[in-house]
Amino acid sequence: MELIERLKKIKDRFEQINQQLADPSLMNDREKIISLSRERSDLTDIIAAYENYSATLKNIEGNREIINSVTDKELVELAGAELEELEEKKEKLEEEIKFILLPKDPNDDKDVIMEIRAGTGGEEAALFAGDLFRMYTRYAEMKGWKVELIDINDTGLGGIKEVVFSVSGEDVFGELKYESGVHRVQRVPATEASGRVHTSAASVAVLPEAEDVQIDINPNDLRIDIYRSGGAGGQNVNKVETAVRITHLPTGIVVQCQDERSQLKNRQKAMKVLRARLYDEKLKKHNDEISAQRKSMVGKGDRSDKIRTYNFPQNRITDHRIGLTLYNLTNIMEGELSELIEQIKIADRTEKLQASAEY
Repeated sequence: MELIERLKKIKDRFEQINQQLADPSLMNDREKIISLSRERSDLTDIIAAYENYSATLKNIEGNREIINSVTDKELVELAGAELEELEEKKEKLEEEIKFILLPKDPNDDKDVIMEIRAGTGGEEAALFAGDLFRMYTRYAEMKGWKVELIDINDTGLGGIKEVVFSVSGEDVFGELKYESGVHRVQRVPATEASGRVHTSAASVAVLPEAEDVQIDINPNDLRIDIYRSGGAGGQNVNKVETAVRITHLPTGIVVQCQDERSQLKNRQKAMKVLRARLYDEKLKKHNDEISAQRKSMVGKGDRSDKIRTYNFPQNRITDHRIGLTLYNLTNIMEGELSELIEQIKIADRTEKLQASAEY
């Protein structure tokens, strides 16, 4: 009954929020309305599951009453058969509710800064980094998210040495946070005459965007350099010094932006990346403390870990964290990541559910 009592308290809070939102005196308090509306939205799924669960418990009770009090044999058999189905439904709903009740990552609804860097493999690694950038851009388009380029260092041959971009929309970090790590590719490079399969890699980092109130940056800790934007091969693409490089002296973190023609806009974008990287460092320290108690298989987000292999000859993709292999690599490279990400999310929730039962 502990689960029921917990659900009743959530239902009481849900009704309390509804009453507050209906209060005319709240009309002028915009921040309070936004806060309550967000909280109400977060509770909607659990309330729906609770109502379904309550109805199922009532039906179970009713069927047991029929079995124990009615003499009609046929009616008792029908009630017994329905009772078995209801008991199965009850167990499934309990598992679903436990999933929903797991503490939500407060960063899940944040926008992100993504960084993709070519790793080992020379030009082929740069081409693969470009493919990953295209894959994530396509996925963002399918989700209705906005992608904004911050900085890119391309090879001039279709490859990318490094690209930094932001993705904004609904639950972006919650969807993309599992993409941090080393992505390995196995395929025959276009430059390989003998048809031999090569292995190369690219690293992906997904950083939740930080708000000013979360990360306090002392202006005295920054060295800001202004220079001319450059294209592939060092060719000047801007005759005015608008590119911005910011060095955070205490940590040595360096960020830059040269995508915009305005120095101010480049500086704003670079500061956004810096805040995200500093916030990421802060999160890592916190997660390290947690992982000292419980090793997280999926949600670690360590960009030195090899998380996935893309095998083009076999149209195969394997996520090594959960042992999942799919044979639809062509579609995934076109941005169809939903099935893969959903399987990883389920594995992560299952692991957290098991861990919560242990402690």
